[in-house]
Parts: sequence; C-alpha cells; structure tokens
Amino acid sequence: MNQILVSEKLYVTPELKKKKKVFKFEFFLSVFLLCILSSYAIYAEYDRNKSEQVSKEILDGIDFSNETEIIEQEVTVIILNAIPEENEIVAQTQTVQTEVAVDVPKEQKSVASDGTEYYTIGIVNIPSISVNYPILSTYSDELLKISPCKFHGPNPNEVGNLCIAGHNYKNSKFFSKVPTLVEGDIIEITDLIGNTVKYSVYNKFIVNPDELECTSQLTQGRREITLITCTDDNKQRHIIKAREVI
Repeated sequence: MNQILVSEKLYVTPELKKKKKVFKFEFFLSVFLLCILSSYAIYAEYDRNKSEQVSKEILDGIDFSNETEIIEQEVTVIILNAIPEENEIVAQTQTVQTEVAVDVPKEQKSVASDGTEYYTIGIVNIPSISVNYPILSTYSDELLKISPCKFHGPNPNEVGNLCIAGHNYKNSKFFSKVPTLVEGDIIEITDLIGNTVKYSVYNKFIVNPDELECTSQLTQGRREITLITCTDDNKQRHIIKAREVI
C-alpha cells in the first residue's frame, strides 16, 4: 500500500525573524549581566576579606600600657636612738618604690602594612558570636569598612554610653551577627591599658537612621555600651544595649 508523505513547509516571516533577534539580544544581555554581578560579588567578598585582614593587623598591633607605673624615690628616714639618755638622732636616706596610676591614652596610632594610619581606642570582644575587633577612634564610611568605630559617647570603660557602629555584611564579619545577641549575652570592652570590663545585654530593638535616642548619655552614673548596625535591607538600624556587670 502506497503511503503519501505530506511535509509542511515552515515559512520564516519578518516578525519571526525580529522575535529571534530580540531573544538572542536578551539572552546575551542576561549572560553579560550575570557575569557583571558575579564579578561584583567576587570583588566585594575579596574587599571584605582584605578589610578583615587589615582589622586583625591593627588588633595585633595594639600595645597596652601598664596599668601602674613604678617610680623610685629617695626619702630621708629619721631614726631615734632607743637609749633615751644618749638622745641621739640618726638620719638615713633610703630608696623606696611607689606605684602611680597611669592615665588611659585617648587613642593609639596603628600603621597598617600598606602605610595607612589608623587610631584605636580599645577592643570589642563578643565571645558568643566570635567577634573580636579593634575600635577605631572616629567613624566614616571608609573607616567602617576597616573595623567597628566609635560613633558617640565616652572612651572605653568610662562613665557614660559608648556607642559603637559596625557594618552588617550579612555573613560572619564585623557586626553581621550582632542582631542575634540576646538578653544576658556578654560583651567585653578592653581599653588601651588592658583593663577589660564586661557588659550584659539588657535590650535590643530596631530604629530608623534618624532616631538617635539610643545614644543618650543619661546612664545614672553607670557604664554602658550601645552596638549599632544596619538591618539586612540597610533601611533601619539594629540597636543592642548593654550595662556593666557589677
């Protein structure tokens, strides 16, 4: 039995050609944009790792001054003779050692391997989330890329509310894990003479960038710290409040 095969001819219309060109353009554009975004992500991660290395370099370079300084002084000691009738007074000069408290430096200069100078005021350590960074003495967008910075308030372990700002990179670096802290977690602040004070988290909340009530210095004569970092969408700020453990 004979079979008749009928083939249907496909006609390529101008409209179909146009759609094909558009599809190719969109495809190549998508690949190009994907490459750009991937390159940006790789560079951003490299930049963060580099900043982390600089921060650790500054941390390792902090030189703690001694809490006390020993000073030798010569003093004159008057010795009365034990025999009253001889009435003899003997004067002797002796050298004694006296401990004198050393003032905490306001800041300390650290020079990174690339020659850049940074100024630190202490160290913030949060064992529960493996945070351990130097605190830079002032803040700016560039300095925040290097390490947490003093935003407002007194220097470490002075009376008042020390406010420290740090980046949230949504990974394990800098203050990314600070929002996970809970009440009772311990934050350790070390000043430039090596004194470490422990602070306990007592409150946490989110504010808008222009709401600065959290930086208030009304602490009733106590030592407090406030940690500040961005939310994941960068539109608001996480606030962590902690008081000195007495």
